[in-house]
Amino acid sequence: MTQPLVTIVTPSYNQAQYLERTIESVLAQEYVNIQYIIVDGGSSDGSVDIIKKYAARLDWWVSEPDKGQADAINKGFARTRGQYQAWINADDILLPHAIREAVEFLEQQPEVGLVYGDTEFIDAHGKPRGRFPAAQTDYARMLRGYVHIPQQATVWRTGLWQPLDAGLQFAMDYDLWVNIAKTSQLHYLPRLWAQFRLHADSKTLQNDMRAWEDMLRVHRRQGGGYLSVMRVKYWLRKLLFPFIRARRQRQAGIE
Repeated sequence: MTQPLVTIVTPSYNQAQYLERTIESVLAQEYVNIQYIIVDGGSSDGSVDIIKKYAARLDWWVSEPDKGQADAINKGFARTRGQYQAWINADDILLPHAIREAVEFLEQQPEVGLVYGDTEFIDAHGKPRGRFPAAQTDYARMLRGYVHIPQQATVWRTGLWQPLDAGLQFAMDYDLWVNIAKTSQLHYLPRLWAQFRLHADSKTLQNDMRAWEDMLRVHRRQGGGYLSVMRVKYWLRKLLFPFIRARRQRQAGIE
């Protein structure tokens, strides 16, 4: 292969309803040199049967109890052979051109360590429900709460990977982006690369404030103080959380 190898990990736990569509979206990439790994946390809903159906096209998979999503992702990337990395959750979808375009950009821009595109929200049935507010950001802006990086549409250089903090079950991607941004450039390309599924059991709908609590932990670790933009945004979001959650539920088509 002349193409650089890309390692993609899917963490999975009891997402059989959506898992096959996620797997197919990775296997249908226009970019062919992919090391695909699925780490299942011991699902009991038929997920393992779905994974076995595609086992011959996977580099590695396992189904066993773990310590949560971050632990599963770390387990998968511990087997990385690729020059680039990405992860796609078991209820999201990667669009066919995503990896090809991301690698083409990174190969042409060696000073950029991480590239991300756009993601559209979809509901449980796959119906489009709007766009994730992706935008250019950097280390300083992320520490003020301006993240704007959709994890589903993000690819980075393997040398920048750091194992996720398993204690951060809701903002481990934010922690990774901040650490990468400390030493490398981030770049936003306004191209639709992924679909982010909102449904009744999704962490985004159920645990938005837990994510912000995790982000505050990262903020403090990076030297953020108590009188900061990030903390003000946290308290405003906490105050408005019932309205934010109701809006997200309407966006997901949940009554």
